[in-house]
Amino acid sequence: MRVPIVAGNWKMNKNVAEAIAFVNQIKASLPPASQLETALAAPTLCLVPMIEAAEGSPLKLMAENCYYKDAGAYTGETSPRALYQAGIHHVILGHSERRTYFHETDELINKKVKAALKNGLCPIVCCDDTMGRRVAGKKVHWVVSRILADLHGLSDDEICHVTIAYEPSWAIGTGDSADPAQAAEGCYLIRQTIADMYGDNVANNVRILYGGSVTTVNINSLMAKQDIDGVLVGKDSLNPTTFLQLVNH
Repeated sequence: MRVPIVAGNWKMNKNVAEAIAFVNQIKASLPPASQLETALAAPTLCLVPMIEAAEGSPLKLMAENCYYKDAGAYTGETSPRALYQAGIHHVILGHSERRTYFHETDELINKKVKAALKNGLCPIVCCDDTMGRRVAGKKVHWVVSRILADLHGLSDDEICHVTIAYEPSWAIGTGDSADPAQAAEGCYLIRQTIADMYGDNVANNVRILYGGSVTTVNINSLMAKQDIDGVLVGKDSLNPTTFLQLVNH
């Protein structure tokens, strides 16, 4: 059974004091983990204080990125081993902002995915399509090659610990969300790609999320779709009241 997940991605927002206050405001009002997994990805500086503030609650903390080495002379990078030891559960990898601004390649992301899994982290691997394909009215094909590259070399057991987030780059932070049918098509195509790679049994155990201008208005219609197992939320995860509305939709 795929437990649905609502995950917030704060990006480079909030300081430590703000992050702690946010956790204290929401932690008593979260649904049981058996019903819905609730998670927040925060800047690295905020993660350990948030873990401490969230103790005893269902909230899970996620990193927004990690490197593919456990330790070494890699100034400014974050160790996947250190994240796991700190109590982090998930790490977002391959977000379109990192692919665009920091020129991350599928080869690099594949290394990061393997390093995260080796250290006990569950990667949330992001993939997108292009506005050009959407405007042209074509079905989403670009995500297929991206999934093949990002998950290359993973075993059946490893892939079951990976979550995929389908995030059309044209919908991130724009307010222009994919309609539920578009979002479901992208998630369905991703699941079929995983089925081609690993078989139907494995594909049916992999969670696939939709991300891109998710709001309190559209979350119900998105999560009602069979192949959408949850959402990755940006702007609407920054407000504790709105975030609680999302997780208690």
